[in-house]
Amino acid sequence: MKQQQPQHSLASDKTERFSSRGFILAAIGSSVGLGNMWKFPYITGENGGAAFFLLFILCLVLVGLPVLVAELSIGRTGRGSAASSYSKAGGPKAFRFFGLLQVLAPFLILSFYFIIAGWTVHYAVLSFSGELFQSTDFDGQFGGFVSGYMPLVWHVVVMALTALIVIKGIAGGIEKFNKVLIPALIVLLIILMIRALTLPGAAEGVSFFLKPDFSRLSAEAALVALGHAFFSLSLGMGIMLTFGAYMDKRQSMGSASAAIGAGDLIYAFIAGLIVFPTIASFGIAPDSGPSLVFKALPAAFSAMPLGSFFGGLFFILLAFAALTSTVSLLEVPVSYTMERLRMKRTPAVLLVSALVLLVSLPSLLSFGLSELFTNPGGKSFFDWLDFIASNVLLPIGGLATTIYVGYFWKGASEAAGLRAGWFKIWLFMMRYVAPVLMLLVLLHSSGILTLNN
Repeated sequence: MKQQQPQHSLASDKTERFSSRGFILAAIGSSVGLGNMWKFPYITGENGGAAFFLLFILCLVLVGLPVLVAELSIGRTGRGSAASSYSKAGGPKAFRFFGLLQVLAPFLILSFYFIIAGWTVHYAVLSFSGELFQSTDFDGQFGGFVSGYMPLVWHVVVMALTALIVIKGIAGGIEKFNKVLIPALIVLLIILMIRALTLPGAAEGVSFFLKPDFSRLSAEAALVALGHAFFSLSLGMGIMLTFGAYMDKRQSMGSASAAIGAGDLIYAFIAGLIVFPTIASFGIAPDSGPSLVFKALPAAFSAMPLGSFFGGLFFILLAFAALTSTVSLLEVPVSYTMERLRMKRTPAVLLVSALVLLVSLPSLLSFGLSELFTNPGGKSFFDWLDFIASNVLLPIGGLATTIYVGYFWKGASEAAGLRAGWFKIWLFMMRYVAPVLMLLVLLHSSGILTLNN
Protein backbone atom coordinates (compact mmCIF):
# COMPACT_ATOMS: atom_id res chain seq x y z
CA MET A 1 0.00 0.00 0.00
CA LYS A 2 1.44 3.36 -1.01
CA GLN A 3 2.11 5.65 1.90
CA GLN A 4 0.74 9.18 1.69
CA GLN A 5 3.28 11.98 1.68
CA PRO A 6 3.12 14.38 4.64
CA GLN A 7 1.07 17.44 3.81
CA HIS A 8 3.32 19.85 5.64
CA SER A 9 6.63 19.74 7.47
CA LEU A 10 7.15 22.09 10.38
CA ALA A 11 10.91 22.00 9.94
CA SER A 12 11.01 22.31 6.16
CA ASP A 13 13.59 25.11 6.12
CA LYS A 14 16.46 26.37 8.22
CA THR A 15 14.41 29.17 9.76
CA GLU A 16 12.39 26.50 11.57
CA ARG A 17 15.34 24.67 13.12
CA PHE A 18 17.10 25.04 16.43
CA SER A 19 20.87 25.20 16.60
CA SER A 20 22.31 22.45 18.82
CA ARG A 21 22.93 24.82 21.75
CA GLY A 22 19.69 26.69 21.15
CA PHE A 23 17.68 23.48 21.27
CA ILE A 24 19.14 22.43 24.63
CA LEU A 25 18.55 25.89 26.12
CA ALA A 26 14.96 25.97 24.82
CA ALA A 27 14.26 22.49 26.18
CA ILE A 28 15.80 23.38 29.56
CA GLY A 29 13.75 26.59 29.53
CA SER A 30 10.63 24.52 29.07
CA SER A 31 11.50 22.20 31.95
CA VAL A 32 12.61 24.84 34.47
CA GLY A 33 9.20 26.44 34.87
CA LEU A 34 7.11 27.23 37.91
CA GLY A 35 6.86 23.54 38.79
CA ASN A 36 10.40 23.28 40.15
CA MET A 37 10.33 26.60 41.99
CA TRP A 38 6.73 26.52 43.21
CA LYS A 39 5.57 22.92 43.34
CA PHE A 40 8.82 21.05 43.99
CA PRO A 41 9.64 22.70 47.37
CA TYR A 42 6.26 22.03 48.93
CA ILE A 43 5.90 18.43 47.72
CA THR A 44 9.45 17.82 48.93
CA GLY A 45 8.48 19.31 52.29
CA GLU A 46 5.39 17.11 52.48
CA ASN A 47 7.35 13.91 51.70
CA GLY A 48 10.47 13.97 53.82
CA GLY A 49 12.94 16.41 52.30
CA ALA A 50 16.18 14.88 51.01
CA ALA A 51 14.80 11.33 50.87
CA PHE A 52 12.12 12.54 48.45
CA PHE A 53 14.72 14.49 46.44
CA LEU A 54 16.78 11.31 45.99
CA LEU A 55 13.66 9.48 44.91
CA PHE A 56 12.92 12.28 42.43
CA ILE A 57 16.43 11.92 40.94
CA LEU A 58 15.94 8.17 40.59
CA CYS A 59 12.59 8.62 38.82
CA LEU A 60 14.01 11.30 36.54
CA VAL A 61 16.95 9.11 35.45
CA LEU A 62 15.18 5.75 35.18
CA VAL A 63 11.88 6.86 33.64
CA GLY A 64 11.96 10.57 32.75
CA LEU A 65 15.05 10.51 30.54
CA PRO A 66 14.05 7.38 28.57
CA VAL A 67 10.64 8.90 27.81
CA LEU A 68 12.33 12.19 26.90
CA VAL A 69 14.54 10.36 24.37
CA ALA A 70 11.41 8.69 22.99
CA GLU A 71 9.44 11.92 22.52
CA LEU A 72 12.35 13.75 20.90
CA SER A 73 13.04 10.79 18.58
CA ILE A 74 9.41 10.63 17.45
CA GLY A 75 9.30 14.38 16.86
CA ARG A 76 12.57 14.50 14.91
CA THR A 77 11.55 11.56 12.72
CA GLY A 78 8.00 12.76 12.03
CA ARG A 79 8.86 16.46 11.58
CA GLY A 80 5.24 17.33 12.28
CA SER A 81 3.11 18.76 15.06
CA ALA A 82 2.52 16.80 18.24
CA ALA A 83 -0.73 15.53 16.71
CA SER A 84 0.83 14.10 13.56
CA SER A 85 4.31 13.05 14.74
CA TYR A 86 3.29 9.50 15.70
CA SER A 87 1.84 8.63 12.29
CA LYS A 88 4.47 10.59 10.31
CA ALA A 89 7.23 8.75 12.17
CA GLY A 90 5.86 5.48 10.79
CA GLY A 91 3.56 4.19 13.52
CA PRO A 92 -0.13 3.28 13.48
CA LYS A 93 -2.52 6.11 12.61
CA ALA A 94 -4.55 5.30 15.73
CA PHE A 95 -1.87 7.06 17.79
CA ARG A 96 -2.85 10.35 16.17
CA PHE A 97 -5.61 10.51 18.79
CA PHE A 98 -3.01 10.53 21.56
CA GLY A 99 -1.09 13.18 19.66
CA LEU A 100 -4.21 15.34 19.65
CA LEU A 101 -4.44 14.92 23.43
CA GLN A 102 -0.87 16.23 23.62
CA VAL A 103 -2.00 19.34 21.77
CA LEU A 104 -5.04 19.78 24.01
CA ALA A 105 -2.99 19.41 27.24
CA PRO A 106 -0.69 22.44 26.75
CA PHE A 107 -3.64 24.49 25.50
CA LEU A 108 -5.50 23.82 28.76
CA ILE A 109 -2.35 24.27 30.85
CA LEU A 110 -1.74 27.67 29.25
CA SER A 111 -5.22 28.81 30.22
CA PHE A 112 -4.31 28.65 33.93
CA TYR A 113 -0.50 28.89 33.68
CA PHE A 114 -0.78 32.40 32.22
CA ILE A 115 -2.79 33.32 35.31
CA ILE A 116 -0.10 32.10 37.74
CA ALA A 117 2.61 33.75 35.62
CA GLY A 118 0.67 37.00 35.92
CA TRP A 119 0.61 36.60 39.70
CA THR A 120 4.42 36.38 39.74
CA VAL A 121 4.80 39.60 37.72
CA HIS A 122 2.30 41.39 39.97
CA TYR A 123 4.14 40.26 43.10
CA ALA A 124 7.49 41.32 41.64
CA VAL A 125 6.11 44.84 41.10
CA LEU A 126 4.57 44.91 44.59
CA SER A 127 7.80 43.71 46.16
CA PHE A 128 10.16 46.14 44.43
CA SER A 129 7.80 49.03 45.24
CA GLY A 130 7.54 47.95 48.89
CA GLU A 131 3.73 47.86 48.68
CA LEU A 132 3.70 44.10 49.33
CA PHE A 133 5.08 44.63 52.83
CA GLN A 134 2.85 47.48 53.97
CA SER A 135 0.58 44.89 55.59
CA THR A 136 1.40 41.66 57.44
CA ASP A 137 -1.85 40.02 56.31
CA PHE A 138 -0.32 38.23 53.32
CA ASP A 139 -3.16 35.70 53.21
CA GLY A 140 -5.77 38.44 52.90
CA GLN A 141 -3.62 40.39 50.47
CA PHE A 142 -3.34 37.41 48.13
CA GLY A 143 -7.04 36.61 48.44
CA GLY A 144 -8.02 40.19 47.67
CA PHE A 145 -5.77 40.25 44.61
CA VAL A 146 -6.92 36.98 42.98
CA SER A 147 -10.59 37.80 43.59
CA GLY A 148 -10.31 41.09 41.69
CA TYR A 149 -9.81 42.06 38.06
CA MET A 150 -6.05 42.78 38.09
CA PRO A 151 -5.14 39.12 37.39
CA LEU A 152 -6.80 39.54 33.98
CA VAL A 153 -4.57 42.51 33.22
CA TRP A 154 -1.39 40.65 34.14
CA HIS A 155 -2.65 37.57 32.29
CA VAL A 156 -2.92 39.63 29.10
CA VAL A 157 0.53 41.16 29.65
CA VAL A 158 2.23 37.77 30.01
CA MET A 159 0.24 36.32 27.11
CA ALA A 160 1.21 39.25 24.86
CA LEU A 161 4.91 38.84 25.70
CA THR A 162 4.70 35.11 25.01
CA ALA A 163 2.89 35.65 21.71
CA LEU A 164 5.46 38.21 20.51
CA ILE A 165 8.28 35.74 21.12
CA VAL A 166 6.53 32.82 19.41
CA ILE A 167 5.56 34.99 16.41
CA LYS A 168 9.27 35.52 15.71
CA GLY A 169 9.65 31.79 15.10
CA ILE A 170 12.02 29.08 16.30
CA ALA A 171 15.53 30.44 15.66
CA GLY A 172 14.60 34.13 15.75
CA GLY A 173 12.15 33.93 18.65
CA ILE A 174 12.19 30.95 21.01
CA GLU A 175 15.92 30.21 20.66
CA LYS A 176 17.06 33.85 21.01
CA PHE A 177 14.72 34.37 23.95
CA ASN A 178 16.10 31.37 25.86
CA LYS A 179 19.70 32.33 25.07
CA VAL A 180 19.08 35.52 27.03
CA LEU A 181 16.73 34.33 29.75
CA ILE A 182 18.41 31.07 30.79
CA PRO A 183 21.71 32.83 31.72
CA ALA A 184 19.64 35.51 33.49
CA LEU A 185 17.85 32.78 35.44
CA ILE A 186 21.18 31.28 36.48
CA VAL A 187 22.42 34.64 37.79
CA LEU A 188 19.21 35.22 39.77
CA LEU A 189 19.32 31.69 41.18
CA ILE A 190 22.89 32.12 42.41
CA ILE A 191 22.18 35.54 44.00
CA LEU A 192 19.09 34.26 45.83
CA MET A 193 20.82 31.04 46.88
CA ILE A 194 23.72 33.00 48.44
CA ARG A 195 21.24 35.28 50.25
CA ALA A 196 19.25 32.29 51.54
CA LEU A 197 22.32 30.36 52.72
CA THR A 198 23.60 33.36 54.69
CA LEU A 199 20.38 33.88 56.66
CA PRO A 200 20.37 33.09 60.41
CA GLY A 201 19.21 29.51 60.96
CA ALA A 202 19.60 28.60 57.29
CA ALA A 203 21.57 25.48 58.23
CA GLU A 204 18.41 23.85 59.56
CA GLY A 205 16.71 24.25 56.19
CA VAL A 206 19.77 22.92 54.36
CA SER A 207 19.81 19.92 56.69
CA PHE A 208 16.14 19.21 56.06
CA PHE A 209 16.73 19.39 52.31
CA LEU A 210 19.98 17.39 52.17
CA LYS A 211 19.72 14.98 55.10
CA PRO A 212 17.48 12.03 54.12
CA ASP A 213 14.73 10.79 56.39
CA PHE A 214 13.74 7.53 54.71
CA SER A 215 11.06 6.87 57.32
CA ARG A 216 8.97 9.56 55.60
CA LEU A 217 8.99 7.76 52.25
CA SER A 218 5.98 5.78 51.08
CA ALA A 219 4.48 4.29 47.94
CA GLU A 220 2.43 7.48 47.69
CA ALA A 221 5.60 9.59 47.76
CA ALA A 222 7.16 7.42 45.04
CA LEU A 223 4.27 8.09 42.67
CA VAL A 224 4.35 11.81 43.49
CA ALA A 225 8.10 11.86 42.73
CA LEU A 226 7.58 10.02 39.46
CA GLY A 227 4.74 12.30 38.43
CA HIS A 228 6.80 15.40 39.19
CA ALA A 229 9.86 14.05 37.35
CA PHE A 230 7.63 13.53 34.35
CA PHE A 231 5.97 16.96 34.63
CA SER A 232 9.23 18.83 35.25
CA LEU A 233 10.74 17.48 32.00
CA SER A 234 7.67 18.72 30.07
CA LEU A 235 6.73 15.18 29.02
CA GLY A 236 3.30 14.06 27.88
CA MET A 237 2.30 17.58 26.84
CA GLY A 238 3.55 17.67 23.25
CA ILE A 239 6.43 20.09 23.89
CA MET A 240 9.26 17.62 23.34
CA LEU A 241 7.45 16.07 20.37
CA THR A 242 7.19 19.55 18.85
CA PHE A 243 10.73 20.60 19.74
CA GLY A 244 12.00 17.33 18.29
CA ALA A 245 10.55 18.38 14.94
CA TYR A 246 12.82 21.44 15.02
CA MET A 247 15.88 19.48 16.19
CA ASP A 248 18.93 19.10 13.95
CA LYS A 249 19.22 15.53 12.69
CA ARG A 250 22.95 15.46 13.53
CA GLN A 251 22.43 16.31 17.22
CA SER A 252 23.08 13.46 19.64
CA MET A 253 19.80 12.38 21.21
CA GLY A 254 21.40 10.84 24.28
CA SER A 255 23.69 13.81 25.01
CA ALA A 256 20.90 16.34 24.48
CA SER A 257 18.54 14.44 26.78
CA ALA A 258 21.21 14.13 29.47
CA ALA A 259 21.89 17.89 29.29
CA ILE A 260 18.18 18.69 29.59
CA GLY A 261 17.80 16.33 32.55
CA ALA A 262 20.88 17.80 34.25
CA GLY A 263 19.58 21.35 33.76
CA ASP A 264 16.21 20.41 35.25
CA LEU A 265 17.86 18.68 38.21
CA ILE A 266 20.28 21.53 38.97
CA TYR A 267 17.44 24.04 38.86
CA ALA A 268 15.36 21.96 41.29
CA PHE A 269 18.38 21.57 43.58
CA ILE A 270 19.13 25.30 43.71
CA ALA A 271 15.42 26.03 44.19
CA GLY A 272 15.55 23.85 47.29
CA LEU A 273 18.61 25.72 48.54
CA ILE A 274 16.68 28.97 48.18
CA VAL A 275 13.33 27.99 49.63
CA PHE A 276 14.23 25.67 52.53
CA PRO A 277 16.90 27.85 54.20
CA THR A 278 14.57 30.86 53.84
CA ILE A 279 11.57 29.21 55.44
CA ALA A 280 13.73 27.61 58.16
CA SER A 281 15.21 30.98 59.02
CA PHE A 282 11.76 32.50 59.54
CA GLY A 283 10.00 29.51 61.11
CA ILE A 284 7.72 28.64 58.16
CA ALA A 285 6.59 25.00 57.88
CA PRO A 286 8.21 23.27 54.88
CA ASP A 287 4.93 21.53 54.05
CA SER A 288 2.92 24.77 53.73
CA GLY A 289 1.48 23.61 50.42
CA PRO A 290 0.85 25.77 47.33
CA SER A 291 0.45 28.86 49.51
CA LEU A 292 4.18 28.68 50.28
CA VAL A 293 5.20 31.07 47.49
CA PHE A 294 2.49 33.75 47.57
CA LYS A 295 1.64 33.77 51.27
CA ALA A 296 4.44 32.28 53.38
CA LEU A 297 7.54 33.52 51.55
CA PRO A 298 6.41 37.19 51.43
CA ALA A 299 6.27 37.01 55.23
CA ALA A 300 9.90 35.87 55.21
CA PHE A 301 11.00 38.61 52.83
CA SER A 302 9.22 41.24 54.94
CA ALA A 303 11.40 40.34 57.93
CA MET A 304 14.62 40.14 55.91
CA PRO A 305 17.12 43.01 55.46
CA LEU A 306 16.60 44.41 51.93
CA GLY A 307 13.53 42.19 51.78
CA SER A 308 11.83 44.28 49.08
CA PHE A 309 14.84 43.86 46.81
CA PHE A 310 15.32 40.13 47.36
CA GLY A 311 11.57 39.49 47.27
CA GLY A 312 11.41 41.34 43.97
CA LEU A 313 14.30 39.26 42.60
CA PHE A 314 12.57 36.07 43.71
CA PHE A 315 9.32 36.91 41.93
CA ILE A 316 11.23 38.11 38.84
CA LEU A 317 12.92 34.70 38.88
CA LEU A 318 9.50 33.05 38.98
CA ALA A 319 8.25 35.27 36.16
CA PHE A 320 11.27 34.43 33.99
CA ALA A 321 10.80 30.72 34.69
CA ALA A 322 7.11 31.02 33.83
CA LEU A 323 7.84 32.79 30.54
CA THR A 324 10.31 30.14 29.38
CA SER A 325 7.51 27.61 29.89
CA THR A 326 4.63 29.61 28.38
CA VAL A 327 6.67 30.12 25.20
CA SER A 328 7.19 26.35 24.89
CA LEU A 329 3.58 25.55 25.74
CA LEU A 330 2.19 28.01 23.18
CA GLU A 331 4.33 26.60 20.38
CA VAL A 332 2.55 23.23 20.62
CA PRO A 333 -1.00 24.33 19.62
CA VAL A 334 0.50 26.96 17.28
CA SER A 335 2.47 24.33 15.37
CA TYR A 336 -0.67 22.19 15.13
CA THR A 337 -2.72 25.15 13.86
CA MET A 338 -0.07 25.99 11.26
CA GLU A 339 0.00 22.40 10.07
CA ARG A 340 -3.70 21.62 10.19
CA LEU A 341 -5.13 24.92 8.88
CA ARG A 342 -2.09 25.78 6.71
CA MET A 343 -1.83 29.12 8.45
CA LYS A 344 1.22 31.34 8.68
CA ARG A 345 2.83 31.72 12.07
CA THR A 346 1.53 35.18 13.05
CA PRO A 347 -2.20 34.53 12.48
CA ALA A 348 -1.83 31.09 14.07
CA VAL A 349 -0.30 32.62 17.22
CA LEU A 350 -3.00 35.29 17.40
CA LEU A 351 -5.81 32.74 16.92
CA VAL A 352 -4.50 30.33 19.55
CA SER A 353 -3.79 33.15 22.03
CA ALA A 354 -7.33 34.49 21.64
CA LEU A 355 -8.79 31.03 22.25
CA VAL A 356 -6.58 30.52 25.31
CA LEU A 357 -7.76 33.84 26.73
CA LEU A 358 -11.38 32.81 26.16
CA VAL A 359 -10.87 29.50 27.99
CA SER A 360 -8.97 31.34 30.76
CA LEU A 361 -11.90 33.57 31.69
CA PRO A 362 -13.79 31.00 33.81
CA SER A 363 -10.54 30.24 35.69
CA LEU A 364 -10.00 33.95 36.35
CA LEU A 365 -13.57 34.17 37.65
CA SER A 366 -13.22 31.08 39.84
CA PHE A 367 -11.46 32.92 42.70
CA GLY A 368 -14.59 34.64 43.91
CA LEU A 369 -15.81 36.81 41.06
CA SER A 370 -18.41 34.27 39.99
CA GLU A 371 -20.06 31.59 42.11
CA LEU A 372 -20.75 29.61 38.93
CA PHE A 373 -17.02 28.82 38.54
CA THR A 374 -15.91 28.87 42.18
CA ASN A 375 -16.89 25.37 43.24
CA PRO A 376 -18.48 23.27 40.47
CA GLY A 377 -18.27 19.61 41.45
CA GLY A 378 -16.14 20.28 44.52
CA LYS A 379 -13.32 22.10 42.72
CA SER A 380 -12.93 25.55 41.22
CA PHE A 381 -12.87 25.78 37.42
CA PHE A 382 -9.15 26.64 37.73
CA ASP A 383 -8.52 23.45 39.73
CA TRP A 384 -10.56 21.33 37.32
CA LEU A 385 -8.46 22.45 34.35
CA ASP A 386 -5.28 21.78 36.32
CA PHE A 387 -6.57 18.36 37.35
CA ILE A 388 -7.64 17.29 33.85
CA ALA A 389 -4.47 18.52 32.11
CA SER A 390 -1.85 17.59 34.70
CA ASN A 391 -3.36 14.47 36.28
CA VAL A 392 -5.13 12.86 33.33
CA LEU A 393 -3.91 14.10 29.93
CA LEU A 394 -0.17 14.20 30.74
CA PRO A 395 0.06 10.63 32.11
CA ILE A 396 -2.04 9.37 29.18
CA GLY A 397 0.36 11.08 26.78
CA GLY A 398 3.36 9.51 28.50
CA LEU A 399 1.73 6.10 28.56
CA ALA A 400 0.93 6.34 24.83
CA THR A 401 4.56 7.23 24.04
CA THR A 402 5.96 4.24 25.94
CA ILE A 403 3.55 1.79 24.30
CA TYR A 404 4.16 3.28 20.84
CA VAL A 405 7.95 3.01 21.14
CA GLY A 406 7.98 -0.29 22.99
CA TYR A 407 5.61 -2.23 20.76
CA PHE A 408 4.68 -0.44 17.53
CA TRP A 409 7.56 1.71 16.27
CA LYS A 410 9.88 -0.27 14.00
CA GLY A 411 12.14 2.71 13.37
CA ALA A 412 12.97 3.31 17.04
CA SER A 413 16.56 2.05 16.84
CA GLU A 414 17.60 4.32 13.99
CA ALA A 415 15.64 7.32 15.28
CA ALA A 416 17.08 7.25 18.81
CA GLY A 417 20.66 6.87 17.57
CA LEU A 418 21.73 5.01 20.71
CA ARG A 419 24.51 2.46 20.84
CA ALA A 420 23.38 -1.18 20.82
CA GLY A 421 23.76 -1.71 24.57
CA TRP A 422 22.02 1.53 25.51
CA PHE A 423 19.27 0.87 22.98
CA LYS A 424 18.48 -2.52 24.54
CA ILE A 425 18.23 -0.94 27.99
CA TRP A 426 16.09 1.90 26.61
CA LEU A 427 13.75 -0.46 24.78
CA PHE A 428 13.41 -2.65 27.89
CA MET A 429 12.37 0.44 29.87
CA MET A 430 9.87 1.44 27.19
CA ARG A 431 8.33 -2.03 27.05
CA TYR A 432 8.26 -3.30 30.60
CA VAL A 433 9.02 -0.59 33.16
CA ALA A 434 7.82 2.82 31.98
CA PRO A 435 4.31 1.72 30.84
CA VAL A 436 3.57 0.08 34.20
CA LEU A 437 4.83 3.08 36.17
CA MET A 438 3.01 5.56 33.93
CA LEU A 439 -0.22 3.60 34.36
CA LEU A 440 0.23 3.74 38.14
CA VAL A 441 0.84 7.50 37.96
CA LEU A 442 -2.32 7.92 35.86
CA LEU A 443 -4.43 5.87 38.27
CA HIS A 444 -2.99 7.66 41.30
CA SER A 445 -3.08 11.22 39.98
CA SER A 446 -6.62 10.81 38.66
CA GLY A 447 -7.78 9.60 42.09
CA ILE A 448 -8.62 6.05 41.03
CA LEU A 449 -5.74 4.51 43.01
CA THR A 450 -5.21 5.55 46.62
CA LEU A 451 -2.25 4.33 48.63
CA ASN A 452 -1.94 4.35 52.40
CA ASN A 453 1.25 5.84 53.82
